[in-house]
Amino acid sequence: MTRKEQKGDHLMSLRTMASVTGWLFVITFITSIPAAFVLYPPLLNDPNYIISAGADMSVKLGAFLEVILVVANVGTAVVLYPLIKRQNQFVAVGYVAARVVESTIIAVGIISLLSVVTVRQEFVGVVGADAAALVPIGRALVAIHDATFMLGPGVLAPLGNGILLGYLMYRSGLVPRGLAMLGLIGGPLLLASFVGVLFGAFAQLSLPAAIATIPEFVWELSLGIYLIVKGFKPSPILAGFAREVEPELAPLPQTALSGARA
Repeated sequence: MTRKEQKGDHLMSLRTMASVTGWLFVITFITSIPAAFVLYPPLLNDPNYIISAGADMSVKLGAFLEVILVVANVGTAVVLYPLIKRQNQFVAVGYVAARVVESTIIAVGIISLLSVVTVRQEFVGVVGADAAALVPIGRALVAIHDATFMLGPGVLAPLGNGILLGYLMYRSGLVPRGLAMLGLIGGPLLLASFVGVLFGAFAQLSLPAAIATIPEFVWELSLGIYLIVKGFKPSPILAGFAREVEPELAPLPQTALSGARA
């Protein structure tokens, strides 16, 4: 293989890394939004769901989508880590840890809702006092899910994707710095919203909370689309990555690795 062919393969590997990361971010939206706003509400909005007719298939489909969400969440950090650790290894490890813990919390929420479905199916047909006794169990399991939703997307997502990843992308120049600023703004804003919800300033599903979510939402979605369409911008850390992966190659020139300039 010639030097030119080796360099082309390396550029392709970086382009693939960017594309895979971008698609994983997009998948987090494709899976989380239907689950939270379409498939789970029949259970979340019915205090007596555990003794009602139920919409179990809807809940199970939502759980399936969120399992994919958990995998995609961790994947965004794992795929990026070999590159972003060259900017700041401690912050990069923190980003991976935040994504793993966030995904673990989301998994707890999935388990809590599937438990409601399991109990409902086990005790279907129960009437009277026994049925009434199941209602607090169902509500407690839903409360666990609500807490995981607040702690996962409400705390660890803005900390990991917003602040830590935003910092790494801003400092490395792998994406336009104006784009990375969305994360640095959206992360603290969403964390402030969590504090407001936690101490009762406003409800979790309220206009202030929704407004605080917008910059972080735009940041994560825009980052995914940018990496799919453009790839990484030229950055000094790419030369170091090139030496690590292909030691026989000289540092790469500052050319757009995606085939198109930002």
